[in-house]
Amino acid sequence: QVRLVESGGGLVQAGDSLRLSCAVSGRTLSFGTRAWFRQAPGKEREFVASITWDGDTNVANSVKGRFTISRDNAKNTVHLQVNSLKVEDTAIYYCAANQAGDNGYPYWGQGTQVTVSS
Repeated sequence: QVRLVESGGGLVQAGDSLRLSCAVSGRTLSFGTRAWFRQAPGKEREFVASITWDGDTNVANSVKGRFTISRDNAKNTVHLQVNSLKVEDTAIYYCAANQAGDNGYPYWGQGTQVTVSS
């Protein structure tokens, strides 16, 4: 069984920064991609960023230049550095994972709340 646990969310002011972390434990996922998604109140879940096993990244245009994704394969963790936060970044941030050969992301965390006040 695979378990993803996010941490690092909180209540911050516009312009602040946070570092979100996701720890992956349980059955080893061979290679695969790690990603962050977010869901704001009343909106669909949306892609934020992803990183492949060997470090290739993809970041949504809406957060490009402010958010950075990274991973530590030895520690089985993935991070999302979020800078210059805006009120519209308020959402639950979810970590997702797959392994080589998977379609989409079969594994999800419970999410961490990020609330940005003006």
